[in-house]
Amino acid sequence: MVRLVALSLVLLLLCLLPPRGDAAPYEPTWESLDSRPLPAWFDEVKFGIFIHWGLFSVPSFGSEWFWWYWKKQKNEAYIKFMEKNYPPGFSYEDFAPLFTAEFFDADQWADLLKSSGAEYVVLTSKHHEGFTLWGSKYSWSWNAVDVGPKRDIVAELASSIRNRTRLRFGLYHSLFEWFNPLFLSDASNLFTTKQFPNAKSLPELYEIVNQYHPEVLWSDGDGDAPDTYWNSTGFLAWLYNESPVRDTVVTNDRWGAGSICKHGGYYTCSDRYNPGHLLPHKWENCMTIDKKSWGYRRNAQLGDYLTIQELVKQLVETVSCGGNLLMNIGPTHDGRIPVIFEERLTQMGKWLSVNGEAIFSTKPWRAQNDSFTPEVWYTFKPKENVLYAIFLNWPSSGFLVLGEPKGIAEMTEVKMIGYGEPLRWTSLGEKGMIVAIPQLPVSKLPCEWGWTLQLTKVN
Repeated sequence: MVRLVALSLVLLLLCLLPPRGDAAPYEPTWESLDSRPLPAWFDEVKFGIFIHWGLFSVPSFGSEWFWWYWKKQKNEAYIKFMEKNYPPGFSYEDFAPLFTAEFFDADQWADLLKSSGAEYVVLTSKHHEGFTLWGSKYSWSWNAVDVGPKRDIVAELASSIRNRTRLRFGLYHSLFEWFNPLFLSDASNLFTTKQFPNAKSLPELYEIVNQYHPEVLWSDGDGDAPDTYWNSTGFLAWLYNESPVRDTVVTNDRWGAGSICKHGGYYTCSDRYNPGHLLPHKWENCMTIDKKSWGYRRNAQLGDYLTIQELVKQLVETVSCGGNLLMNIGPTHDGRIPVIFEERLTQMGKWLSVNGEAIFSTKPWRAQNDSFTPEVWYTFKPKENVLYAIFLNWPSSGFLVLGEPKGIAEMTEVKMIGYGEPLRWTSLGEKGMIVAIPQLPVSKLPCEWGWTLQLTKVN
């Protein structure tokens, strides 16, 4: 009898246990894959850094699409650049030994990224040129371990990020490669053959996930081929069901022609996507500090770079509308992060050290921006019932009119983050409220480029 009771208890406990982690709840269909809840961490972090680094950093002219513009588009500016600066017969492959990375210090990069206030980072493991920043066995002699720096860039940065910061580590990976013969052959066959994804692209994806455990997998470059050619749903089913990052990984929407802004984890919709209004699906604004290029450009002018005021505006607008901001920098061929990028990163970190509570772990409010005063954006923390009004222009009158929040007499409290005293306010009834902004000398301002009001108990 005792043995029977014990067996019954064991069976009962087994029934109460959660399903095994290796169960396969997601089928290789978009309907099933799109039903996967986005891991909660991604919506909480709000701000990440994109790093575009590769052989295009050697010529560092025009953009990271250098090879395409030079050889495929035969752009005159690129042809003249090569004729003027490199010997006859010089090929794009000849840039590989010049990608030296002698100043690349993964610890230094990690410390700088940490100082930016970002919560995740995405490195280009392979761009459309096909050169991998890890020693891929599927990219023989066309990777950073075999040629150039002869270092596993991905491994070094992943290790430093995880050992020195709290940032989540992610990887960008291009599905297609401009001039890979296998891809070109498949394209000539209208993608009825699948030599390239089976021999190159898919094995690389499995390789980087199993070796480096990225928590963001940023796919790109479908080459006008459909997701069925890339077997994207099959790979994502494995990623969500069986991979070492199945519980935490987030993916984007670039998994084949027609999938963008429609399928995948979060939506990117287009480069530099910033709709200015709330979307029903989680999205990301991937954008560049250099307005003309994702990769480093030696010929960039000061006016080509977004100012810190413009970057803060991008962050505030994006988060208010429910998105994340992925802000791009481009290192040099020798492994330096240019000073202009370093300055912007540290400036953003300085701003977030004051105003971060209005950014991280917030939700969109019922209104994203103010209906009366321009350049006022709202975020909200439902559990604390705290509303944040981020105003990008300091009111010279000393008063800020807010048309959306409705103050409650003897209950509503208004503070400016970084300034100790509560602020006076006056109700305008259904038309909002007026807040008295303290007249402070510049040296006493909480920050330099945008300020936050914290409002409690408002309607």
